[in-house]
Order: sequence, then structure tokens, then C-alpha cells
Amino acid sequence: MVDKRHSEPSSQAEPAAVPLFGFQPPVGTPYGLEVNTVEDFFARHDDWPWNPPLPGRATFHYLIAVTEGELRHDVDYVTRIVGPGQWLWVRPGHAQCWHPPGAARGPFILFEPGVLRPDLARLLAPLIAHEAPPVLSPHPDDSAWLQQTALQLLDEHRALGRRPLDIHHALRRSLLESLLLRLANSPGIARTGTATAGNGRADRYGRFLDALELHFRELHQAAEYAELLGCSVRTLSRAAQDATGKGVRELIDERRLLEARRLLGAARWDARAVAVHLGFTDPANFGRFFRDRTGLTPAAFAAGEVRADA
Repeated sequence: MVDKRHSEPSSQAEPAAVPLFGFQPPVGTPYGLEVNTVEDFFARHDDWPWNPPLPGRATFHYLIAVTEGELRHDVDYVTRIVGPGQWLWVRPGHAQCWHPPGAARGPFILFEPGVLRPDLARLLAPLIAHEAPPVLSPHPDDSAWLQQTALQLLDEHRALGRRPLDIHHALRRSLLESLLLRLANSPGIARTGTATAGNGRADRYGRFLDALELHFRELHQAAEYAELLGCSVRTLSRAAQDATGKGVRELIDERRLLEARRLLGAARWDARAVAVHLGFTDPANFGRFFRDRTGLTPAAFAAGEVRADA
């Protein structure tokens, strides 16, 4: 489970920074997948991490099925309210913040992207994409099946030692994949049949998006992502052009701009803190970056957001 063992950030960052946490389940939990209940998570962690409530990011997926009560959780600086029959999905790299424990109950699934087989990951691309909705409301015909399958996954996870380890993991992964394939039918998710069938460039672009979501704060050059992915800048650029018609640097800047809008708006950060968070060496450089792309200074944008919420 995510706990205080995860609370060491990837670097000693400035006050405005949002730390990045890696997957570290309890000893003996195999293969990048852990299953528990949200009520056990709240019970085991006392006043952490909701006192004080601080944002963080993770390299893995959080998936919570709410069966009773109501769960409040911030995803990308917006408070989401998840009720019975709904699912909360926080994908790798998204900023999240826990609220104080409430009466929410239900299965809590954490898994690393590598748990999914490549062919399944391609089928599930619209569901696991960074822009997919954080709150899912499955079709009523699917709700009971989904909750039952999540409970079966929880039961199998707790059955460690009853079966050979490879069979135990195969059962867990099979249940997880079945669950996700059914969740992909939720309203607001593109049909899985429209997902990219998969080729070298499409796979590389998907890996770039994953890397961008985790590292947009500190990596700002196409060459840095190409090195991270083990390819040339030209190869990465072709993959980005094929997928979006845009260059790698443009996509990096768009992601930084999106984060700036979120922080200046919903999160109410000041421009200096946002500049530091996004890796600008000088707040004035951030101001020019923001104004060139929006036509507004960071302060004017923030003031407009405040008036819109009033």
C-alpha cells in the first residue's frame, strides 16, 4: 500500500514542488499489483497523508471502487466527489491530494503500468490515457459485475500462499485485465476498438506520453526524452508527428502550460511558485512563456479565474 515509505520525494525540491512517489507495496506482494480496501487504507494511516493535505504524484495507477459512502479526492487540483457505483482513477503523473477520511468503502487497487501486457495496454489505451476522466460511472448493466470482480481480485490478492506464486499472479492479473476491459465500456471512454492497433511509432509515442507526464517539470528538451526512451530525436519526432501532427517540444510546452493553468487557477498558486515548480530559472521567463501562449500575464489569468469562481 502507499504509505510513509513512499514519502521520500525523487529530489529535495523547493516548497512549491509536488513530490513523485514510486510503487512500494508491503514485503511479499508480487509483481507490481496490490489490492486492499479504501477503509483499511484510512484506518492504517491515521493522520497521513491528509493532515496536512499536500499534493503528490505517483508512478502507478490508483483505482478505487466506491461501494458505500462518498469519497472526496483532488485530481489535478480539482476536488472530485465519488459516490456509490462510481470509480476513481488517478493515473501515473497526475497531481492528487487526499481529503480527511470519510465513510467511503470499497476495493482499492494499485498497479504499475508494466503489469498490463502490451497487447492489452493497446486495447485499453483510451482508458489509461492521461486525459481520460478521473471519475468513471459505468453502465448500470456493468456495475454489479465490476464490483464483484473487484472483490474477487481482493480475495485472490489476500490468498497469497494458497497457490503457487506464478498461478497466484496469473489469476490476479487476469482478474485485473478483465475488470479494466469492462471499465473501458464506461460512458466518456472511447470505444476500445478505436485504439491504435499498435506499431513501433505508436508505441513509442505512448511511452513518450508516459515519460512526459512523470517528468515535464524537470525535462524540457526533446533530446532528454529521446535519451530516456532509448531512441533518436528524429525517431521520437516522427512518432509525435504521426500521432498528433505536432513536434515534441510543442507537446512539452503544452503540458507545462496546462499545469500552469491548473496551478494558477484551481490551486491558487502564485506565479513565482508556479515558475519554480515548472523548472523556470527566472519568474520573468515563465511570465513570457505564459503570455506568449495565452495573451495574458499569469497574474491576469489568475485574477480572471478568481472572478469566474466568485
